[in-house]
Amino acid sequence: MTSSRYRRPLTVLAAVIAVLSLVAVGTVMAMAFAGVAAPTWITYTALYGLPAAFILMLLLVLDGVAARRRAGRAQQR
Repeated sequence: MTSSRYRRPLTVLAAVIAVLSLVAVGTVMAMAFAGVAAPTWITYTALYGLPAAFILMLLLVLDGVAARRRAGRAQQR
């Protein structure tokens, strides 16, 4: 899937997306509590950021599992 040199930046990117999305969720909730409508871009960040970060993390986990299997097979030979 991905080489090891891309794994760390993608992991950091997924973590940043998740944190920004959580901040956006908190902002939307705070603004709703205050009776104000949140801007569209904050709502979109809250709605789509966490699933995007989750899918990216899932792909990175699957890539790590595949890399370990490939490394295990190379040692057995």
